[in-house]
Amino acid sequence: MLGTAVLAIVILLALALPVSAVMGWLGIILDQSYSHFGFYQVMGEVFWTHAHSFTLLPIPLFVFLGEVLVRSGIAARMYAAMTHWLGWLPGGLMHANIGASTMFAANSGSSVATAATISVLAIPEIFKRKYNERLFLGSIAAGGTLGILIPPSINMIIYGFLTDTSIPQLYLAGIIPGFLLAFFFMAVILIACLVRPEWGGVREHTDWPTRFRSLVNLLPPLFIFMLVVGSIYMGLATPTEAAALGVLGALVLAHVYRKLSLAMLKEAIKGTMRTTGMLLLIILMAHFLNFVLAAIGLVGAVNRMIANLGWSPGQTMIMIICMYMLLGMFMDALAMMILTVPVIGPVVFALGFDPVWFGVVVMLMCETALITPPVGINVYVVQGVRGRGALNDVTIGILPYLCALLAMIAMLLINDDIALYLPKLFYR
Repeated sequence: MLGTAVLAIVILLALALPVSAVMGWLGIILDQSYSHFGFYQVMGEVFWTHAHSFTLLPIPLFVFLGEVLVRSGIAARMYAAMTHWLGWLPGGLMHANIGASTMFAANSGSSVATAATISVLAIPEIFKRKYNERLFLGSIAAGGTLGILIPPSINMIIYGFLTDTSIPQLYLAGIIPGFLLAFFFMAVILIACLVRPEWGGVREHTDWPTRFRSLVNLLPPLFIFMLVVGSIYMGLATPTEAAALGVLGALVLAHVYRKLSLAMLKEAIKGTMRTTGMLLLIILMAHFLNFVLAAIGLVGAVNRMIANLGWSPGQTMIMIICMYMLLGMFMDALAMMILTVPVIGPVVFALGFDPVWFGVVVMLMCETALITPPVGINVYVVQGVRGRGALNDVTIGILPYLCALLAMIAMLLINDDIALYLPKLFYR
C-alpha cells in the first residue's frame, strides 16, 4: 500500500499536475482502491474543520509582510548594506547573498520569497564582477532555504499545527541551527574561493564610514524581527498577533520610506492572495489525503512495519532521513511535510525523540527538498529570475551547499542540544 501511494505521487507529479490536485486525486484513488467507503464525500467537512483554525491565520499575514518589505524597497537597501559589510571576503557578494537571505528570512518566513527577492537583487552582479556563475547562483538558492528554518517560519507554523507542538518553542529551536547553517554556507563559499580565487570575482572595497552609514538600512528588518519574535517571547502577543504586529510595522516603514500607496498595497495584496491560496489549498488537500490514509490503515501499517524492523531509535531516524531525501527529489517541500508528518511523527515521538527537535529536522529536510533536483523549487525560482542559460548551472551550483545542509543534519543527530538549548532555557 505504501509503495502504491509513493508510486502514484511520483507518476502524478511527473505529469506536471499541481501538487494540490495530486493529493486530492491520490486520496480519491486510494479510497476507491482500498476502502470503497466514498470518503471523498466528507471532503467538505474535512476542509471546513481545518480551514477555520486560528493557528493558520499567521500564514497570510507573514506572506503579506514579505510582500510589503519587497515592494517598499527595504529588501534592496538591506542587500546594499550587506554588500558593504561582507563584500570584502573571498567570495564577495556571495556572502552578501547569504547574509541578506538570513535577514530577509527572519522577516518573511518564506523560502521561495527569500530566493526570489535576493535573485532579483543579486543576479545582475554576476557578470559585472566576474563571479563563478554556478557557485553564485547556488548561494542564492541555498540562502533562500533559510526562510523555512529561521523564525518566523510559515512551515514551522504548519508543523506545529499538524503535531500540536508549541510554535514559540519551535521558533526558538530554529534560531541556533538557522544561523549556524548560514555560517556553513558562507564557509563553503570561503573555502571554494580560497581554493579557486578566480571564482570570487571582484571584491567590494568599502571604507569604514560608508559601512557605518549603511547600518541604518539594516535597522528596519531588525526592527521587524524584534517586533515579531520579541513580542512573542515577552508574552505580549501570540504568534498570530505577532504576525499582525509585523505587518503593521512593515506598513509604517513603507510610509517612512514614502513607498506606501494604494498601487503598492494592491500589488502586495494580490501577491498575498495568490501565495496564500496556493498554500492553503495544498494544506487542505493534504489533510484530506491524511484522513484517507488513516482510514485505510496506512498509518498503522507504517507503525507496525517500523516496529517489526527491530532497529534502534538512531537507525530508525537515519532511515527516516533517507526517506525524506528520496521524497524531496520528487515532491514539493511543503506537500512532503504535510503528507509525512502525520504518519511519521507518531512513530518518531514513540521512539523517544522530542517533537520540537524533530520539527527542526523536518525543516532541514524541507530545505534539502527545496534545492534537490529534479523538483527543487528554489532552483526553478533562481533560474526563472535569471531567464537565460541552462537549469543545470543552478543544479550543479547548489551541490556544495547541499553538503553543508547534510552536515547540519548530522550535527543535530549527534547533539540535539543545538536545537533544544534555547527551548530548554526558556520553557523547561
